[in-house]
Amino acid sequence: MHLRDTSKFLVGVWAVALVLAPDRPAQDVAKLDGVIAKAREEWSVPGLSVAIVKDGKVLLSKGYGVRELGKPEGVDGDTLFAIASNTKAFTAAAVAMLAEENKLRFDDPVQRHLPWMQLYDSWVSAELRVDDLLCHRSGLGTFSGDLLWWGTPYSPEEILRRTRHLKPAGPFRASYGYSNLMFLAAGEVIAKASGVNWQQFMKSRIFDPVGMSRTLTSVTELAAATNVATPHKPTPDKITAIPWYNWDSMAAAGGIISSSGDMAKWLIVQLERGRIDGERRLFSEASSRRMWHPHTPMSVGEAFRKRSPTTHFRAYGLGWVLADYKSRLTASHGGGYDGMYSHVLMVPEEKLGIVVLTNSMTGIAPSLANTIVDEFLGGDQQDWLTPDLERDRADRREFYERIRKQMEPKAAGTKPSRSSDAYVGRFRCPMYGDATVGMEDNRLVLRLLPNASLVADLEHLHYDTFVIRWRAESAWFAEGTLQFVPNRDGDFVQLKLDVPNDDLWFHELELKRVAQYC
Repeated sequence: MHLRDTSKFLVGVWAVALVLAPDRPAQDVAKLDGVIAKAREEWSVPGLSVAIVKDGKVLLSKGYGVRELGKPEGVDGDTLFAIASNTKAFTAAAVAMLAEENKLRFDDPVQRHLPWMQLYDSWVSAELRVDDLLCHRSGLGTFSGDLLWWGTPYSPEEILRRTRHLKPAGPFRASYGYSNLMFLAAGEVIAKASGVNWQQFMKSRIFDPVGMSRTLTSVTELAAATNVATPHKPTPDKITAIPWYNWDSMAAAGGIISSSGDMAKWLIVQLERGRIDGERRLFSEASSRRMWHPHTPMSVGEAFRKRSPTTHFRAYGLGWVLADYKSRLTASHGGGYDGMYSHVLMVPEEKLGIVVLTNSMTGIAPSLANTIVDEFLGGDQQDWLTPDLERDRADRREFYERIRKQMEPKAAGTKPSRSSDAYVGRFRCPMYGDATVGMEDNRLVLRLLPNASLVADLEHLHYDTFVIRWRAESAWFAEGTLQFVPNRDGDFVQLKLDVPNDDLWFHELELKRVAQYC
């Protein structure tokens, strides 16, 4: 069922929490309320929740739409969503808190806390410091190694031990590469320095003092929770509800599940430079400034300049993306989870913060946040939502067109060069683990053993290349191709996977035959 068909399930009013500060004109927030509601419908997002904080007060905490497409339960300010990589700011704050307690230093070698930690180079491994983990300058490429944690049974330590096999994409401390694995390492450093695991630290040292009573650190906790949104995967012609996916192994990089109401409390503490109330602090003002200090430059390309002409610099701080906008500093971050996207945007000088949580994989969250910021800052009012919607839909069409082209045979009428049993075998990637190709019901089947859901039927495409038809649907990718690579004798000794997507790098799997598979 498409989103436009859900109106009959709604009773006209969603469960909401709307709070207006006495010094803020009601019509301003009412105007934004209407903009948000209209945008959700135009973008065909099943449900989203938005909070706006200003000068230490919550101006808006409200839900729009439904928790799951085709069901009547509405979203409100307490509805739980995955915040994904907006978790990184929490991990950075935890490191800052431990540094203030002299349990670690930002410039500590990571191996002082994790002596087994190794990257692609022995010097980099020894030189890697705690603050390097928090600002994407390890030399690894963006999203490199994410298949290690996605759906695998590997513990955080096992994931990080395997990271040594990843190749660098740029020079250490001289290039930006967004790395979930380094934040995963930061979570392990927190555990070693504090004596409790990352999840326990989050709850006892951050969530409880801030009052984030609904916030969780694991999908496994959702069974006992109420008012939970369902993830959705959009394609060019439909929107489909999908199950929650377990991210426990990389929780320190993206595992927090929260509500706009709870996130509003977090933003107020951030905007107050760590102050919880008149007597308590989460972290010091000096730590706040360190987290919001540029550590790693980020590019501002021509397309970005055209979209945001008042932005002259972008950089990554510690858990935050920093930029200038209309002569103010902004601290922001996005979060992408299987079926959910989130966005946080703050203007510290204005003590203004916005969080947008959604149960669909579209770009509406940053577009709404930018729209809200413009309303508060005044000046030229840019239409973010209309062009961003057009771009979002075009990008989705292009994504599936890329997949379609990947499935086109390069030559007609070809056949596999060998009999089926020649393709059967076990193949090993030192970084990832084993894969098998076997015969099941008279067809070749690929299994990537570290992830039980990565099972695919293989259909001949051309020569010794096969189409990968995954049996389980993924939020991030669809079909791909698998090439069997022969040695000089014609024996297939390697697999090369090409699965078009923008998040999980199957090309990093160097799968070489190790044994015949029976």
